[in-house]
Amino acid sequence: MWKSFVAAAATSDWQAAQLGQYATGTALTNLTRGLYADHYNGLVTKGEPTHDAKVDSVDPPVNPTKVIVTDCSDSTNALKYRADNGQLADDKPGGRHLINAIVDKQPDGSWKVSDFGVHEVGTC
Repeated sequence: MWKSFVAAAATSDWQAAQLGQYATGTALTNLTRGLYADHYNGLVTKGEPTHDAKVDSVDPPVNPTKVIVTDCSDSTNALKYRADNGQLADDKPGGRHLINAIVDKQPDGSWKVSDFGVHEVGTC
């Protein structure tokens, strides 16, 4: 999901079809709304964050249908820029963010992120 988001964020493409391959529900809504806001405000994201995702829990333990993932993402090298002149959008540095995500098994057998929360810089 994050790789698709990075690709879409490079042009603030809130309609990127790839996002729906990996996200659904609240997660997909949050991704597309964020990209639309960047598009509306003339911003793009350059660079790619790093991730250190780990499975926190599975439910039920046998034949799970839900997985909770905890991630420590570093956005130091993934910042927002003004699309019109290439200048940094603000003076806020990136940093390490805790991300919690719910990944649900879909009726077709695929797995998609259904919700996630990105915490502030310095949370991991």
